[in-house]
Amino acid sequence: MALWTNDDELFSLCRHELFTAVVGDIMDKIGLLRQFLPAKIQPLREDMITVGRAMTVLEADVFCEHNTAGSNPVLKRSFGLMLEALDDLKRNEVYICTGASPTYALWGELMSTRAMKLGAVGAVVDGYSRDTAGILQMNFPTFSYGRYAQDQAPRGKVIDFRVPLEIGGVCVNSGDIVFGDIDGVCIVPREVETEIITKALEKARGEKLVKKAIEEGMSAREAFDKFGIM
Repeated sequence: MALWTNDDELFSLCRHELFTAVVGDIMDKIGLLRQFLPAKIQPLREDMITVGRAMTVLEADVFCEHNTAGSNPVLKRSFGLMLEALDDLKRNEVYICTGASPTYALWGELMSTRAMKLGAVGAVVDGYSRDTAGILQMNFPTFSYGRYAQDQAPRGKVIDFRVPLEIGGVCVNSGDIVFGDIDGVCIVPREVETEIITKALEKARGEKLVKKAIEEGMSAREAFDKFGIM
């Protein structure tokens, strides 16, 4: 029986009891060995945590902001489908974007403002973010390569959203759980989320017992032999 009945309860459990390392450990144990996004994707501030459903966004490089040539009407629009993708965010979702070269920012303050208004809980971009002071002031969980002000407008456009992505060898589908904290960002596939989160909660609670035993003088070997956790 699941320990939660809806996403609000699920994500509250994750925020209060879990961290990405323990979730990653459980995925390793069941053979999901490539679920962490590249290590260079880090929170803008160390205490930022995001956990929610992936709203996947596909970006592509372009070479001018207003293109009148070509046959794809999306590329003739400022930002392509980025504004539509942003407006399509739902409560408890995380905007997760890839496909661009790391030469411009994929997320900023006004995007954060709209995302917060819609109830989204974070942004994870395979590239840079900007407007850092504003994002930090509103405390919107943002994970990126770091801070870089160069704008996407003349350099990149969103070409689709709510489509499968691959980031650093990790497959991300719309609706998967995105969990990010100080140690990185991992993806929990939706079809196995109940098993993963349940076992992660068991392990996290067990680790507290191991920590207490070691603090009281038990050796690492004794603790592992007794609890099976280290």
